[in-house]
Amino acid sequence: MEDNSHWGGTEDTIDDPEEKKVICCALDSYLQYAKVAHFNVTHLRRQSFYALPQAQWQMLAKPPFHFLDTLDKTDDAIDANAELARAIASNGLRSFHMTGSGSGSSSEGTCTAGDDAEPVMPREWQGVAKHTDIDKARSTLRQFYRDWTAEGAAERAASFAPVFRAAEQQRERCQRPSPPDADSDAEADADADADGRLKVLVPGAGLGRLVFDLCRMGFDAEGNEISYHQLLASAYVLNCTQRAGQHTIYPWIHSFSNHLTRRNHLRGYAVPDLHPATELALTPAAGEMSMCAADFLCLYSDENHEALYDVVATVFFLDTAPNLIRYLEAIFHCLKPGGILVNVGPLLWHFENHAPGNHGRDDDGDGEHDYNNSSGIADPGSFELADDEVMALVETLGFVVESRETGVEAPYIQDADSMLRTIYRASTWVARKPAPS
Repeated sequence: MEDNSHWGGTEDTIDDPEEKKVICCALDSYLQYAKVAHFNVTHLRRQSFYALPQAQWQMLAKPPFHFLDTLDKTDDAIDANAELARAIASNGLRSFHMTGSGSGSSSEGTCTAGDDAEPVMPREWQGVAKHTDIDKARSTLRQFYRDWTAEGAAERAASFAPVFRAAEQQRERCQRPSPPDADSDAEADADADADGRLKVLVPGAGLGRLVFDLCRMGFDAEGNEISYHQLLASAYVLNCTQRAGQHTIYPWIHSFSNHLTRRNHLRGYAVPDLHPATELALTPAAGEMSMCAADFLCLYSDENHEALYDVVATVFFLDTAPNLIRYLEAIFHCLKPGGILVNVGPLLWHFENHAPGNHGRDDDGDGEHDYNNSSGIADPGSFELADDEVMALVETLGFVVESRETGVEAPYIQDADSMLRTIYRASTWVARKPAPS
């Protein structure tokens, strides 16, 4: 892996004032994580604890409860999470050449462990992160459990296995020798790059684990992500961690509810479960890997991405669409003839009751959308479909559905020992872009 933490699509964003603000809010949110978590999780609980009648709080402070000890251990766990948060922020600051005066300029653009240098935000951007930004930082830290711990392997398998299976079948199809009398159209259906590797696009790549695993399988895998919280975290774990188990995260400490035991509440997990650079170095047939920071609709609908990918893998992604028609049109556009879309996920429509754009209205009031001036997912208009309607839309837009399974149990950042479990019953399907006849 390259020794840097830059992503395609970010070259000019730091010069855009609005984009720079988004980036700085994400960076600052990681730096504020510890302060906010300590206040919300333990400080307020200590206040409530000591507000009890003295006899009651004294009873709870003793064995077998040790409630004050629990709060101390929770603070330690927050500090451990904050070490990872600071490492992510430190690497991001260097990547965007924004490191404040507290860090040496010689490390700009390079990866560091994050433990030997305290990240410093430029003064004008300190404290800009809002509640929603800090909440995203917290949820991203929790997501490391799913993507980059050994214990999260079961979750990954439930969501990734259909993608691996479909991608392998597509590779076999593309590598199958054509009959001697095959015409050019049939050859186009079996088109693969000259090096024999298929190109796989993963929109909504998150922390990059699916992209990484596909790369290890010998695919050229490209991840796309719009969230800088996710991009900052994936850049750090993929490019800059120095060893397996470098960090320990405590994903369950932010809530005191539904724990069978205090031990489980305070359980830590090693991150990452493997060292990405070492694993790829030991995989001679590994493909190329890249991450792109961009609005999926704006980037992949352009001419440069037309008919470029053999596989598009959407895992917990399609329901992030305010306008699913545009998502599917963009996917159809960037797939090669004969390429496949493999989908895994529920339908938790992210924009339900919160239409994007100008409160659900187009700017000029004519009800028309100008595709030449697309603002991506921020375009006005939003709708939500049931799963059977999604399948009908997929076919209406020109795909051929080849397989479909519903009710696939797919947990998402789920504590297996919790007294409360949320399991998605995902829809999994493969749809092909027809080759010319």
